[in-house]
Amino acid sequence: MNSDRGRLYVVATPIGNLADLSSRAREVLAEVAAIAAEDTRHTRRLLTHYGIAAELIAYHEHNEAALTPRLLERLAGGDDLALVSDAGTPLISDPGFVLVRAARQRGIRVVPIPGPSAAITALSAAGLPSDRFLFLGFPPRTAARCRSWLAGLVDEPGTLVFYESGKRAVRTLADLAAVLGGGRRAVVARELTKQFETFLVGELAELAERLAGDAEQRLGELVILVEGASGGDDAAAAREQARVLGILAEALPLKQAAELAARITGGRRNDLYALGLARARGDDGDG
Repeated sequence: MNSDRGRLYVVATPIGNLADLSSRAREVLAEVAAIAAEDTRHTRRLLTHYGIAAELIAYHEHNEAALTPRLLERLAGGDDLALVSDAGTPLISDPGFVLVRAARQRGIRVVPIPGPSAAITALSAAGLPSDRFLFLGFPPRTAARCRSWLAGLVDEPGTLVFYESGKRAVRTLADLAAVLGGGRRAVVARELTKQFETFLVGELAELAERLAGDAEQRLGELVILVEGASGGDDAAAAREQARVLGILAEALPLKQAAELAARITGGRRNDLYALGLARARGDDGDG
């Protein structure tokens, strides 16, 4: 595969089911001079499964700036290299951008080897509109930053696609419900392509409450998909309902706060109560 200058292959790997590795990806991984991997132990298991012996180089967010010049030197010297992440397509909420950009700036050929992506896999089976969508990766970790960030998405008409860890999912769903409206349709996808693959479908407030009560659905990393805005008036009403509920819940029991918030804003009492429960449970999550 070598020529005067090497090629950088960006190789998508399975997100769960090892059978999803393409034959082209297997060929590339078997023939390159070395593989830059986010977690060499994880990638070694994949290579062992397919009987591939290859040099592995740890390449992750903590060392990519320092390691990129060494990889570029190898590429310039004629070595073909592959870039992989732990699962799915590299650069999609995973390391690799620094290397790919630098390779292109130096005229090194970058070759994508397409394959699995958790975001696209979830979107394809979620039952939400897919003609327009916005991939947003992992939300900010703190509640204040997350809600401020989400405020800019209130009027986005496309389906919103997030990654999130299970231990923060309840709080993130509660934040989504508070900012976008607890009645927005959403889907939580987990264990994609694995034996216990699950798609939970419902409204944001309902899903927050459901995950809060089911620890199994909070294992691993999740894909959260939320329907886009249907109209500015609905979004503004949802924000106002959440704001009023938050004020009342500081001084009153949740049940009473939800009832009063519904009377003041015209919202649905059950939705506001579910949103309050999700917020309370989400506050216990990782900060």
